[in-house]
Amino acid sequence: MTAPTHGPAHGRTRPSPTEQTAATSLLRFATAGSVDDGKSTLVGRLLHDSKSVLADQLEAVEHASRSRGRGEPDLALLTDGLRAEREQGITIDVAYRYFATARRRFILADTPGHVQYTRNMVTGASTAQLAVVLVDARHGVVEQTRRHAAVAALLRVPHVVLAVNKMDLVAYAEPVFAAIAAEFTEYAASLGIPEVTAIPISALAGDNVVTASAAMDWYGGPTVLEHLEGVRVADDPSQDPARFPVQYVIRPQSEDLPDYRGYAGQLSSGVLRVGDRVAVLPSGRTTTITGIDLLGEPVDVAWAPQSVTLRLADDLDVSRGDLIAAAATAASPTQDLTATVCHLHDRPLRPGARVLLKHTTRTVKAVVKEIPSRLSLTDLSHEPGPAELVANDIGRVVVRAAEPLAVDPYTESRRTGSFLLIDPADGTTLTAGMAGEAFGRAAAGPADDEGWDF
Repeated sequence: MTAPTHGPAHGRTRPSPTEQTAATSLLRFATAGSVDDGKSTLVGRLLHDSKSVLADQLEAVEHASRSRGRGEPDLALLTDGLRAEREQGITIDVAYRYFATARRRFILADTPGHVQYTRNMVTGASTAQLAVVLVDARHGVVEQTRRHAAVAALLRVPHVVLAVNKMDLVAYAEPVFAAIAAEFTEYAASLGIPEVTAIPISALAGDNVVTASAAMDWYGGPTVLEHLEGVRVADDPSQDPARFPVQYVIRPQSEDLPDYRGYAGQLSSGVLRVGDRVAVLPSGRTTTITGIDLLGEPVDVAWAPQSVTLRLADDLDVSRGDLIAAAATAASPTQDLTATVCHLHDRPLRPGARVLLKHTTRTVKAVVKEIPSRLSLTDLSHEPGPAELVANDIGRVVVRAAEPLAVDPYTESRRTGSFLLIDPADGTTLTAGMAGEAFGRAAAGPADDEGWDF
């Protein structure tokens, strides 16, 4: 997300309404659905009816549709180019689409629906503020629907839309929609999903995607696009603890700035002000912010997700990978992490594996001490003590890091509560982790440290 910018702002103590709007005018959302639920058609309909398709793209779709004997353009073909690339063996985890309306800009992460691509949904939904889960009105909530809902809950996606598709094939019957919506909402509530908006649609006919459906006058809610444009994703950054991962130390040592020392990075959460008392983690040493620079201009306050440079009162040893946090709410650094992870690589993850752990801007050596359980997303049951995690598996792991890390619970911060496990030999990303508990369940106990050298 592009941070709002402005000139000198001495004396400003909080973001203005205009800047808050600018900071939240982009919505990142992900789509998920079982095979043949019509997800490609929904994406194509959104792009087409919101006039986000270029003329040559539409002409190519119309030509391809006519060659297949179809009178109307097959809007699902708008995404077939990337699907064809997958069939040719080109690896594409998630297909991203960018479009905009007069009210909001969007980044759409179109995730595959097959069960073997659970890791792809994790990738696409990891930064999403909203997830659209498709259901075929004829089949209702199926196993893959529950799996997608569980992944959205694991990743703490704050908003979920249940799009009950193909309503035209069930005669636009309200009872069918109501039963599916009730079943899904009940399951979502059991996962801790805070908000579900159910919308009956026909992606093929365009009902309730961009324009309201005349065939479903019993439905009085928003269309899919209206909800995407209007859903509130603006959070008050002052309510979150301040977290600032240091990306780069700036020391010009020029004639004009002989003593300048600044710490550049992007504010992951919260608000920092000149005069705030902060802690530098993992060392734990405290100091005061004496200056904040934004685009070369001094300001008095910075808020997430702005990229700024901080100046501190004391000459501390601060380098890339350190975390500057509000002193009163700083996390306690630890070498032992218990987390829920999704294994992304075809190479299995086993206890004893030596890895690199990347957390924000910090990368340290680590070892997988234990895999207490593997999670079934179908019924949320736990298989205790699996020998390994294979691609698309979600499980609990205990990791010991060589150096202390200031990790927040993922339930409190998606940015500072997440991490990656990386193969130290070739730099391959192996596993995505979420620190703390999953679905509010009790975390697994720590493993015995005996016999390990860090």
